[in-house]
Amino acid sequence: MKRTSVKLKKALSSLLTSSLLLTGCGYHSSTHAQVRLPSGISTIAVPVFVNNTQSYRAEQVLTQAVVREITSRSPYRVVTNDDGSSDAVLRGTVITINTYPLTYDSQTGRQSSAIVQINTSVKLVDKHGRTLFENPNYSFREQYQVSREVTSFFDESPPAVDRLSRDFARTLVAEILEGF
Repeated sequence: MKRTSVKLKKALSSLLTSSLLLTGCGYHSSTHAQVRLPSGISTIAVPVFVNNTQSYRAEQVLTQAVVREITSRSPYRVVTNDDGSSDAVLRGTVITINTYPLTYDSQTGRQSSAIVQINTSVKLVDKHGRTLFENPNYSFREQYQVSREVTSFFDESPPAVDRLSRDFARTLVAEILEGF
């Protein structure tokens, strides 16, 4: 009886392994993204996003993240200036950046975590002026902890914006390249 149980477990294990290998996991490598842009595009200009807020450097962080993501996930050559030589131009505008308190320390009443929210507008236009992609209202949030010690205070909002920019870039490039 024990011998049959061991054989049955081995058989099931082999069957499961074989079926996983044959069917695959359903994921694909990001370097093999299905590109849905017109075939004539090989160069995309991504000028620095416009910043309509008082927030320092947010447009630079978002633009750099998008350039990095396009470069790593697509066959397109990316240039940072729009001199008219690119096949398409991706323009972005940082519309608002807001920080909201999320939780408070029950003993001190001080804020212990916050959320930073960025709203942007992006548009990809080919060299003939046709809109290839547009989203006028991207909204991304990132939570971060607020330092409790005043003497060792470190503002966590810039690192939160950095993390948020990577999420923003991944989502934007996936939508442009794969049509999600």
